Amino acid sequence: MTSTSLHAIAATDVSSSAVVCAPSSGNINAGDLNIFHSASPPAHDIREIAWLVLGICAAIFVVVEGVLIWSIIRFRKRARDAGEPVQVFGSNPVELAWTVIPTIIVFVLALATLRTIREVELTEPPAGSLNVDVIAHQWWWEYRVPNLEGNGTIVTANELVVPVGRPIWLTLHSADVIHSFWIPQLNGKTDVIPNHVNHTWFQAERAGIFLGQCAEYCGTQHANMLLRVTAVDDASFKAWCVHQSSSVVSDPSVEQGRDMFLNLACMNCHSIDGVSEGSFGPNLTHLMSRTTIGSGVAPLNPTTLRAWVDDPQNLKVGCNMPSLELDPNQLDAIVAYLLTLK
Repeated sequence: MTSTSLHAIAATDVSSSAVVCAPSSGNINAGDLNIFHSASPPAHDIREIAWLVLGICAAIFVVVEGVLIWSIIRFRKRARDAGEPVQVFGSNPVELAWTVIPTIIVFVLALATLRTIREVELTEPPAGSLNVDVIAHQWWWEYRVPNLEGNGTIVTANELVVPVGRPIWLTLHSADVIHSFWIPQLNGKTDVIPNHVNHTWFQAERAGIFLGQCAEYCGTQHANMLLRVTAVDDASFKAWCVHQSSSVVSDPSVEQGRDMFLNLACMNCHSIDGVSEGSFGPNLTHLMSRTTIGSGVAPLNPTTLRAWVDDPQNLKVGCNMPSLELDPNQLDAIVAYLLTLK
């Protein structure tokens, strides 16, 4: 199966399972990457300074182009003109204007930028914030969320569910190279650096899906290192926590696939609570509660899941998951098992 055909499957098969307690869509592009459609205090600040810079630059453009056009018309050579025009060697008023005015503009922009940085880049978590650890990998995101409805930590990948109206304090780590965490409608870009901890925050003001993107080139699949945040009400978030912290339900009908998962290389990379403890790849405990696969490269459904397990390179070239060259029976058994991880 070619990469083109797989992407055709991803685009047309929209029967993906719903994220528990979260809005779901078979469209992997559900959401918005427009910084002017902000839905969080940091994003509002960034939007306002963007409008300020855009307005000042637009005014400068109009003035400069206006003077240029006026000069072309006013001082063009006419048929009755003879010889060279009067030469001008310097002008104190003009030189003063093009020195003082740009200085004032830069000063205003610097003050506005410093104010925005102060508002966006907090040094301490906001009061009542939910602290989430984010670990960037090539090319996917790992989230560790406190379990508000029990003990321990919820570990999930690529899709983060958060409560509306509550500040989310993100502690950013990198497992390999430099990445950058960016959700345009919620926060600004923040570098994720190996052996260095960074922080960022947001507070979703409305329910919905917010798309994000790694904003620092990090290798072959940088463009497909996507992420999505789903903001829900408090009751739905608590229900999500309960579901994500629940144990995997053992289904006797897929024991063969479970055994293959354990006996093949799957368990070395992937963790399933109570089954395996791999840490190199995404946690699969509640895989089918997500809407996408491959960090947002395709909607998650039986067809794309089977294609991914069969040969991930066809769907996401360069990803670190190899093809195990499974025969059809093995492939069917493992996929059947994974489909029960809801």
